[in-house]
Amino acid sequence: MAASEQPAESAGRWPARLHVVTGKGGTGKTSVAAALALGLAAGGRRTLLVEVEGRQGIAQLFGTDPFPYEERHLADAPGGGEVRALAVDAEEALLEYLDMFYKLGAAGRALRKLGAIDFATTIAPGLRDVLLTGKVKEATTRTSGSRRAYDAVVLDAPPTGRIGRFLNVTAETARLAKVGPIKTQSEGVSALLRSPMTAVHVVTLLEEMPVQETLDAVAELTQLGFPVGRVVVNGVRPPVPAGRAVTAAELKRGLAAAGLPADGPTVAGLVEEARDQQVRRELEDSLRADLVDLGLPLVELPLLPEGVDRAGLETLAQTLVRAD
Repeated sequence: MAASEQPAESAGRWPARLHVVTGKGGTGKTSVAAALALGLAAGGRRTLLVEVEGRQGIAQLFGTDPFPYEERHLADAPGGGEVRALAVDAEEALLEYLDMFYKLGAAGRALRKLGAIDFATTIAPGLRDVLLTGKVKEATTRTSGSRRAYDAVVLDAPPTGRIGRFLNVTAETARLAKVGPIKTQSEGVSALLRSPMTAVHVVTLLEEMPVQETLDAVAELTQLGFPVGRVVVNGVRPPVPAGRAVTAAELKRGLAAAGLPADGPTVAGLVEEARDQQVRRELEDSLRADLVDLGLPLVELPLLPEGVDRAGLETLAQTLVRAD
């Protein structure tokens, strides 16, 4: 199968080639990005999982050593697939850029020793995002002969509070260059990010602040012209059965019948717990309705009581790729 082809199972569900995963901090966006990369690699395909924030979150998630600035094997996927990982470093990307467009070679490395590279990205912070997104674009569009290097690229992107600015590289570089390679590269990146080849997925929890940031991020991304893909609700607890509230007397009788302690404090604690669960269920239903109103595909991922280990990632991956 050519690397640019997606299998029938996931082609209709995740048709983009570049999947940008964002979300409020603490929602598990790195885990979701990793699970998506695993899911899309199943069946003999090859995906690249990229991070750009310098946190080495992918290495920590998989329990590996920190990744250098090169594409490394990360994990095997069911059916002979492979996930590779890349931690993009802005300084290394700038050296690569200088060598590619200006053939500086050793002179570029000398600039690093002089601190010029760090100085450049400090006085022109927009340049850093151009370099990071430019490397993602290169990996997404790279070919070897007539084949794509990767069937899909999954980007563990900055959080929702910064995602619009991060992706909007053309506006950032307008202040840096009017002509030349930087302008050309940023325009190429912008075209890819706004094309059907890209989908920006937003990860959230059924909690008030993450949901509000999701609503705000979707509005911002839409206004800027970026294609929003799915809203991924992470850490969803099993549903609480609906119905009338159980009275203290009923609880006491039930506990006694089961041979369990039915003293006053125990019964009162269970009544309070049931009340809290009902309130939480009503809040989650309200927040879920707000997300449904966005009109975007919604994927719910289960809460993993044991934490996100490799087995948990496989569970999330299967849920993602089978989502309608």
